Amino acid sequence: MGIVGYVLLALAGSLVSLLLLALLAIEVQYRRRPGNKLAVTPGEWQTQQDSAQHYQISGTVEFTNQTRRLEIMVPEIKAEVQLLSAASVAGITIETRVMPLAADTEIRPDGYWEGYIIKHKPLPVKILIDLRGADLSPLKAAWVKLHYVKYGPAGRIPQTYHLVVPLKFPEPSDSSHWRTTERAEVLPIRTHLLTPLDNPVAVVQRYVQPHAKPGDIVTIGESPIAIMQGRFRHPSDIKPGWVAQRLCYLFLPTSSLATACGLQSLVDMVGPLRVLFAFLAGALAKAVFRKPGVFYQLAGEQARLIDDVTGTLPPYDQFLVMGPEHSQTVVDEIKRATGLSAAIVDVNDLRRVKVLAASPDIPPGLLESALISNPAGNANEQTPVVLIRPL
Repeated sequence: MGIVGYVLLALAGSLVSLLLLALLAIEVQYRRRPGNKLAVTPGEWQTQQDSAQHYQISGTVEFTNQTRRLEIMVPEIKAEVQLLSAASVAGITIETRVMPLAADTEIRPDGYWEGYIIKHKPLPVKILIDLRGADLSPLKAAWVKLHYVKYGPAGRIPQTYHLVVPLKFPEPSDSSHWRTTERAEVLPIRTHLLTPLDNPVAVVQRYVQPHAKPGDIVTIGESPIAIMQGRFRHPSDIKPGWVAQRLCYLFLPTSSLATACGLQSLVDMVGPLRVLFAFLAGALAKAVFRKPGVFYQLAGEQARLIDDVTGTLPPYDQFLVMGPEHSQTVVDEIKRATGLSAAIVDVNDLRRVKVLAASPDIPPGLLESALISNPAGNANEQTPVVLIRPL
């Protein structure tokens, strides 16, 4: 081979190297892509009950483009409503309307949704729901499913935003009677169906303070706190990866991590490498050293707190509910606003009480002793709050 041949071969090799580097750079850039990052947050909601035959629910949600330079479009959007009731919902008519509220949009009289481009300014959207029937008083809540399409660089992606709007609010006097334990009296307190439209301080002020006396302690379950924080996901929005699909079969069937979606929800919070390492280390510790529970220590607190589908009361039995965030901050806010000592707890019918956060003035062991019988219940009691009065 002559000099020209070697030169051509060297040039070809250089071109191939440049091409591979370019492809690698494109792949790295692709993996860092923001995709169709569109956030949906709830605004103000209210229910006007003209009579027992007519309710009108109205509220807003806001669509926000979370990318810096890309444009995200919403070409389709519609609302679906599922009613939760203590009686049959047959004969109740439901009319829904979805309207853009941005200054540069027009509300069409025919209800048609014109595709909208979301750039830097959020898009507020108003939802109107009209309910008519012979007797709407048994209705407890309206589960609003906002179906929309986010269209952008990642293609056309159908999504659903879920929001539960309470329609029935019990009186504080509806709570069950006080019960006596070894160290305290406890009162399970009934509330309305809690949603992300609520906050813990307002719930305590509305339902607990009418019963409370100085020195009382208010406890709230970890799942209701997480629901008020919006920390629940529908399985249709979860895409199980390699780790979740394979490891979920190795957990006990009763575990919330024994499904691909349940385990993927943990992977999405702490990362696949941490979950894989925690599993391998946990399996080794259990097999060699007879030490259980290492996986949950290494995978983090959320691994114990996830409730899979059917783990909570309707309609959240259709969702995976994560553990709450900033539990101590929530407890401190309740104490500051109401004067009541407070705690966020995870209690079940297996006589296990886990305290996630508590006011520092609560005597040691009091919460465990008062809640060991799970006075709030694990069914549909709708008593997520328990008031404790030390003896």
